[in-house]
Amino acid sequence: MDPKILIVFVLFLNLISKSFQNPNPDPKIPKSTPSPAHLELASYGFPVGLLPDTTVLSHVINQTSGDFSVKLGGACKITLPPDNYVATYSDTITGKIVKGKIAELDGIRVRAFFKWWSITGIRSSGDDIVFEVGVVTAKYASKNFDDSPACEGQHSSS
Repeated sequence: MDPKILIVFVLFLNLISKSFQNPNPDPKIPKSTPSPAHLELASYGFPVGLLPDTTVLSHVINQTSGDFSVKLGGACKITLPPDNYVATYSDTITGKIVKGKIAELDGIRVRAFFKWWSITGIRSSGDDIVFEVGVVTAKYASKNFDDSPACEGQHSSS
């Protein structure tokens, strides 16, 4: 992978982690009530903020294989200031989940350098979250994802 792209990817993930930080100054007032899918994500050791704050129509996890599917109320995007990077969530997110690891992830993409990059895996390691884009990884504090980001609207992921 081109070193310039790697640097942009790391900067992008840093922007994501900062944009997901809790904007609610009063921690006693929850930003929103997590859905059962958000809570199940937490039961596998992940912060609920990895899923957007949108309607979850359904979610299924095969307890034997770890295969999962989350059906959202629609696809959505999140614009990450100040450089206007965009992250998109498809209306269906799939993958394999076990305690502390999501693999074969499909349905979450980020745009950097005029190209869409699929996030292919996520690992929870203590107080950190490690994002995988192919063989490239970036680590951030999981507390940055304590609250789910709000979707800005529908998108086309082309």
